Amino acid sequence: MVASPTPAAHMCGAQTQTGLNCRRPAKVAGDQNGGCGDSGSEVRSGVADTTWRRGGPPSDDDAWLVEVAEGASRDAGGVPVELLGEYLPLLADAAIHGRRPKRSELDAVGLLGRRAAEQGISAGRLVQLYLSTARRLWQQLPMVVRSRDREAVRAAATAVFHVIDDAVATLAEGYAVARRDLIRREESLRRELIDDLLRGDSDLGTLVERAEPFGLDLARIHQVALAAPNRRLPDADAAISALEAVIFNRLGDRDVLVATKDGLLVVLAPADAAAIGRNSPALDNANDLGQLMHRELSRLPRGRPWQVAVGRAHLGLYGIARSYEEAREALTMAGRLHVDKPVVHAHELLIYRVLLRDQPAIVDLVQAVLSPLMQARGGAGPLLATLDAYFNTGGVATESAKRLHVSVRTVTYRLDRIKALSGYDTADPDHRFTLQAAVLGAKALNWPEQQLPSLG
Repeated sequence: MVASPTPAAHMCGAQTQTGLNCRRPAKVAGDQNGGCGDSGSEVRSGVADTTWRRGGPPSDDDAWLVEVAEGASRDAGGVPVELLGEYLPLLADAAIHGRRPKRSELDAVGLLGRRAAEQGISAGRLVQLYLSTARRLWQQLPMVVRSRDREAVRAAATAVFHVIDDAVATLAEGYAVARRDLIRREESLRRELIDDLLRGDSDLGTLVERAEPFGLDLARIHQVALAAPNRRLPDADAAISALEAVIFNRLGDRDVLVATKDGLLVVLAPADAAAIGRNSPALDNANDLGQLMHRELSRLPRGRPWQVAVGRAHLGLYGIARSYEEAREALTMAGRLHVDKPVVHAHELLIYRVLLRDQPAIVDLVQAVLSPLMQARGGAGPLLATLDAYFNTGGVATESAKRLHVSVRTVTYRLDRIKALSGYDTADPDHRFTLQAAVLGAKALNWPEQQLPSLG
C-alpha cells in the first residue's frame, strides 16, 4: 500500500513535489471557495481502505475517490471496482508526489489482470476501466484544478502518465498470461472430451456434465467430419480457428466442437432429424459440413490439398462414436481406393463396408472370378481398370474409352478377353452383377497391388 503523505504536505498552501497545492474539490469538501481546513486538506493515499474494499461508509477524504471508481466502473460497462485494487492510490500519489509505483505494486496490478481474465471480463472493458479511472481522477484532482503553474501541472501529468503506462502494461500482461493458461486448460479439457466422445465407452453421466461447458447436448443428433492434410498437419491453432469461425457462423456456437486427433482435424457438429439415414449430402450443398470445411481449409497456406470425410448423422452419445468411425473408415477407404474427391461421405462407401464385413467371402469371390485375369498380357490391372470404367459409365463403351484414354476398339477387345479368361460376360445381367461385386472387392482389398489375404 502506498504510504500516506506527511501532514505537512497537506497544509493549506503547502507544495508537493510536483509543486501543486493539495486541496480537495469544493463540491466534495463542501467549501465552494476551495477554502482550507483539516477536513479538506488531505488526499489520502490509502484509498485501498475505502468503501469498496472495506464495506463501510466513505469518509469525506475517500468519497471523491469512491465516486471516481464507481464512475469508471459505469464507463466500462459495470466492471467491478475491486479490479482497480491499489491503482487509484497510485495515481493520486503520482500526481501529488510524483512517485513511480514499486515493482510489488505493479505485480499486484498484474494479479488483477489475471483475476479479470478468470472472471471472463474482456480485455477491452478492463483497460477502459483503468483509463476512465485516470481520466476521471485527473479531472477532479484539486491541485490540478486550482494550479496555474504550467510546469507543475506538466510534472504531475508526466507522473500520472507513467503510472498509467506501467499499470496498464502490467495489467494487460497479467491478463494475457491468464488467458493463455485458460486456453491451454480448455484445450486440454476439449481434447480429453473429444477422445472420450469418439471412443463411445465412457460413463454417460460424467460426459454430460463435462460436455455442458462446451455447449454440447449429447441427446441431440450429431455428425462427425475428419479433415486430413496432404502433408503433416499445419498450424493446428490456425486451422481450428479458421474452422470455428466459419462453422460457428453457419451452425451457431452450440453443439460444435473443433479439435485435433491423431494428426486429423475433427469437427463435431449438430444435424437435423431429417439427416438420420439420409443417403445424400445436405440438401443445400453449399452448407454441407464437408464442403464448408474443405472450402475454409483450402484457404490456409499449408496442408493443401485437404480431403474431408463426413460420417452419417446419428442420435445420442453413441451416435457420435458411430459417426466418427464411419468418417474414419471412409477416409481410410478413400485412400485405399485412390478416391481423389475432396469431400467423401460415408454413405458413398457403404458398399465397401458390406463387402469387407465378410472378408473371407469377398476374398473367395475375387480369387474365383478375377484371378484368371492375371494370365493376360500386362496382368490383371488394365482389365480391372476397364471393368471399373465400364460399370461407372453404365456400360457405355465409348464413354469408358474416353475415361481410359484408349480407343473404343481396345475397350471391346478387353471385355472379350475378360469373358474368355474368367467365363463371365458383361452382357449377361447375372454375370455383370458378379463381376461388379468382385471388382469392388478387389479395390477394397487393393488387389492385385497387394496379395489377397490367406483364407486359411
